[in-house]
Amino acid sequence: MTTADPRSAIRPSRIVLGITGGIAAYKAAELTRLFVKAGVTVDAVMTEAATHFVTPTTFQALSGRPVVTDLWHAGTSNAMGHIDLSRGADAIVVAPASADFLARIAHGHADDLLSTLCLARECLLLVAPAMNRQMWSNAATQRNVARLRADGVAILGPDVGEMACMEHGEGRMLEAADLFAAVVAACQPKVLAGKRVLVTAGPTFEAIDPVRGITNSSSGKMGFALAQAAADAGADVLLVAGRTPLATPWGVTRLDVTSAAQMAEAVLARVAECDVFIAVAAVADYTPATVHEQKVKKSNDALSITLKPTVDILATVATLPRPPYCVGFAAESQDVERLGEEKRRRKKVPLLIANRAQDALGSDENAVTLLDDTGAQRLPRMGKVALARVIVGEIGRRLAQ
Repeated sequence: MTTADPRSAIRPSRIVLGITGGIAAYKAAELTRLFVKAGVTVDAVMTEAATHFVTPTTFQALSGRPVVTDLWHAGTSNAMGHIDLSRGADAIVVAPASADFLARIAHGHADDLLSTLCLARECLLLVAPAMNRQMWSNAATQRNVARLRADGVAILGPDVGEMACMEHGEGRMLEAADLFAAVVAACQPKVLAGKRVLVTAGPTFEAIDPVRGITNSSSGKMGFALAQAAADAGADVLLVAGRTPLATPWGVTRLDVTSAAQMAEAVLARVAECDVFIAVAAVADYTPATVHEQKVKKSNDALSITLKPTVDILATVATLPRPPYCVGFAAESQDVERLGEEKRRRKKVPLLIANRAQDALGSDENAVTLLDDTGAQRLPRMGKVALARVIVGEIGRRLAQ
């Protein structure tokens, strides 16, 4: 039995955050906070124009590190700060990126510290445009953006919405949470590049009458984390979700369903197009044989409900003539590994992930065991997002073999 190292899930570890002149610079402060909260080291670099909107002191307080603004005082002992700051960084993220800055890096200018860092880099470069809608749609700006994309620069946004100039349109910088998700996604190993992945997540709800039903305490967090991790790993992801208030992960297509029958129908209609099927949803094993059209009124008499089995989605997919690579989940209350392995063999899936139901349902953390033909591989307890990245890495490794 082996134990995987969760540190492989931590990406990125350090970024250079560039801030250019624009009212959206205030959003960069929240972006800094999100990165620092996630354990990412942030080195902030501001253009002279950016300091007219937000002070360097703000970013120094949020990052806990010096903020540099001057090409000639980049803060390194060997006078090579214009190069050294980008060394060892996973990415340079420029947010906001003004129209002027996009034009300068598109044409290879290096007349200030931030543009020089972008030119003398060995890491990813991601830019989040922020400008007036007419500046964004201008032919010159669009030529510059096309040039940057062709050069391998990731363009994040812009969004459509209300702007500081009181106009409405495209050009608004993405919100900090969206930028954070996009940067983290860009920094993940693309172990599922080109793969199509279908994930089920959340509980199903089996109606008894128009207001009552049978469900469970699944939050959907593990399934949503796996959908996000798969998308971050380069996959085209469809998430079939039961009732849950969770937000749709970045870069994931979502299809909402309610009952086990609806989930089965949605999966079976689409799974033939997929390379990987990850069945995380807590699907009801039974559903009422009869659904009352009107609310069942309360009385002093006992109420009996006849239940019938639902479709076993995972087993059905695994036994298709040409099934995708199937990954199942088993939430057991006792004897987790033995019962999980029995379930894996019974349903004929190559990989099953077993965990204690009382430790996982509704929690932000989980500890699981991966079961396949080679045996059991235990993963230590960790946050579900980090765990999802480890699991996706394991799926990618198995597909490569």
